[in-house]
Amino acid sequence: MAETSETTDAGELENRPRRSSWRHIGPGIVVAATGVGAGDLVATLIAGSKFGYTLMWAAVIGCLVKISLAEAVGRWHLATGRTLFDGWRSLGGWTTAYFAVYVVIWGFVYGATAMSSSALPIVALFPGGPGLKTWAIVTGLTGLVFVWFNRYAVFEKVMTVLVGVMFVVVVYVAIRVAPDMGAAFAGLLPVLPDGSLVYTLGLIGGVGGTITMAAYGYWVNAKGWSGTSWMKVMRIDNRIAYITTGIFVVAMLIVGAELLHSSQLALTKGDQGLIDLGKILDDRFGTVTAKLFLVGFFAASFSSLIGVWHGVSLMFADFVERFRAGRAAPGKETAGSETVGRQERSVPFRAYLLWLTFPPMTLLWLDEPFGLVIGYGVLGAFFMPFLALTLLWLLNSSRTPGEWRNGWLSNGMLGGAGLLFVVLCVQQVRDLPW
Repeated sequence: MAETSETTDAGELENRPRRSSWRHIGPGIVVAATGVGAGDLVATLIAGSKFGYTLMWAAVIGCLVKISLAEAVGRWHLATGRTLFDGWRSLGGWTTAYFAVYVVIWGFVYGATAMSSSALPIVALFPGGPGLKTWAIVTGLTGLVFVWFNRYAVFEKVMTVLVGVMFVVVVYVAIRVAPDMGAAFAGLLPVLPDGSLVYTLGLIGGVGGTITMAAYGYWVNAKGWSGTSWMKVMRIDNRIAYITTGIFVVAMLIVGAELLHSSQLALTKGDQGLIDLGKILDDRFGTVTAKLFLVGFFAASFSSLIGVWHGVSLMFADFVERFRAGRAAPGKETAGSETVGRQERSVPFRAYLLWLTFPPMTLLWLDEPFGLVIGYGVLGAFFMPFLALTLLWLLNSSRTPGEWRNGWLSNGMLGGAGLLFVVLCVQQVRDLPW
């Protein structure tokens, strides 16, 4: 697409190529941190505990897959000036129907999961205090108030601090367990031990891969990036974020391999597994290291909570706006910081914030209903294939300016990601308690 010659108030060309700078980094860190929750940490630990360093290569490939997906989302927003949901609507009404059902059911169940995950490490840090349900409600209300009254700039700063805490803590613990560097490098050679296929697919596709990847473009716009002049900055931001996540995942694998695999120790599945690890760290390295780990556990869980509260609420607000107004004319700019700023104050944004916070609190007292578990599992399993394959469609069509359509590398990465997520989808559906 030929760049326009519109000027800013300062008289500078709006499409002037932007210099990459550390001060620009932000949206990538937000999306990567939001996608790494407590469940992902446990899954990575269990993979390390079962297979040692053998699946290190899968963590590296997973990092590359996430970079390609997030880059595609960001490229769509910057190259077309349209939001991702606007692009989905152009593919047909089926995308609207799927997203509408998905975002309602997913938000209901995820809200309870996020609040419980954030409360677990607090209960472990303060065993004599209030119980899990009380802390879960407190974390949910804290996330609600924080996102309700703050705009993206403050949100990004807090997310960056939480990422720094979780990164430093996990890397510190990985160093404390004295990794076998020779075995770690040997693990970069692709090998599939018996019984490792599910864990391999999970490492490649699971960590940092959720609906919040689709929110990356909205956070790019909230940052003030609009137009193709920001493409280079966006790509650097994205790579730094997911390389950081890759180091984080590798550190968790090292902890699983050294602390659990060598000692033949097992973790409880789910978020409770991180509490188990805290106890093991307490026995091996003392109370300070164990408490520090719990602080990192909280940072990981709470960053996911407020990331979803903000990012998915933005997507829902855009969904409602597009649904009301009808599909924007092709080429019409609908994405930008002013649009995001308006949506952050909109009724749909705040309504979805309330939906994520209050109805899910009922699930803290009740077992999740069977039908809800099935619906949540099926819809959730289909989202990542939906994201990868619709991006492949959008970025190879006339909806995207020719200069910014997919090349062979992008098509290969997105096509491979789509096939991977289809396999994971089938596996997840098969594992549901039918």
